[in-house]
Amino acid sequence: MCVAERCFGRVWLGFALGLASAVLAVPTLAAPPDSMTLRVPVSAVNVAEPANITDWLMRMHEASRKRSYVGTFVVSSSAAMSSARIWHVCQGDEQVERVETLTGSPRSVYRHNKQVHTFMPDSKVMLSERRESLGMFPDLLKSAGSGIAGYYTSKAVGHERVAGIKTDVVELRPKDNLRFAYRIWAEEKSGLVIKLQTLNAEDQVIEQAAFSELQLDVPLKMEKLLQMMVKTDGYRVEKLTLHKTTADAEGWVLKTPVAGFNSVSCYQRPATNSTFVGRAEPMQWTFSDGLASVSLFVEPYDEQHHKQESSLSIGATQTITRRVDAYWVTVMGEVPLATLKLFASGLERKR
Repeated sequence: MCVAERCFGRVWLGFALGLASAVLAVPTLAAPPDSMTLRVPVSAVNVAEPANITDWLMRMHEASRKRSYVGTFVVSSSAAMSSARIWHVCQGDEQVERVETLTGSPRSVYRHNKQVHTFMPDSKVMLSERRESLGMFPDLLKSAGSGIAGYYTSKAVGHERVAGIKTDVVELRPKDNLRFAYRIWAEEKSGLVIKLQTLNAEDQVIEQAAFSELQLDVPLKMEKLLQMMVKTDGYRVEKLTLHKTTADAEGWVLKTPVAGFNSVSCYQRPATNSTFVGRAEPMQWTFSDGLASVSLFVEPYDEQHHKQESSLSIGATQTITRRVDAYWVTVMGEVPLATLKLFASGLERKR
């Protein structure tokens, strides 16, 4: 199994806006029923245009940090559907989430700020890790180099009810063909994201993430969730430690930058395959334009595990694999395949 498969946790718009990271790591495999959304014609409502795309996105992000809720979250594409139950509680700057998968293998994920514990009942393993990338979105928008408005436009398109909640509907459209468009349903009062669609160049919905049922401002007790998070009786605890590095230090360079995408992190991940003992640890180099992200996974080539070069599309997530010298490279992101090809062709081993 390659590094990308072991680390298949996506960092995308919904994740960046504060939706549960664990839910977005559930494999996206039929769209939720239309009854989830009650459509209101745009002509029947007075829609205010977002004054500033960056401020509007920050409003959604802040809403996710200040609202406690319980809901059922559904991620879907043309093939199938996955869902999970979420408990989210906030107290000041403290945030705790509990996510229980409802499809696929049983899994419970707890997040306390950046600390994440994943319980896998089938194998009786609890994986503990610290995910620094959880803060990527607001930091990018606040940075001087943030150029999100240079690559996307925003437009209010109406009001709709989703899961019984009144929302504003806004579309984010790319200015080039290197990224997807998004349609976002945000609660009118706070801006909390309730539903998100990813659209391709033909304006087709290729992936949807939405709450099918949601209770806001539920009086959850943070202490109870924290106690559940550390209850590891009967589980083998495995700690995943990521080592910060740079692509340059690891001997890699992206010879041609991809417009709008900036390097946001680079880590070495512990190798779990005995084949790699004594060799370089796998590297994950992540880029983002503030909304979409692309990750380059680099590991030593192993002919027994790395077969034919290929490309794969699952919902909004595209994947390309290729061999570069003595290394196997997997490029994964929520962008058009053509964008991934630019990353794949531009990655070079420094001589």
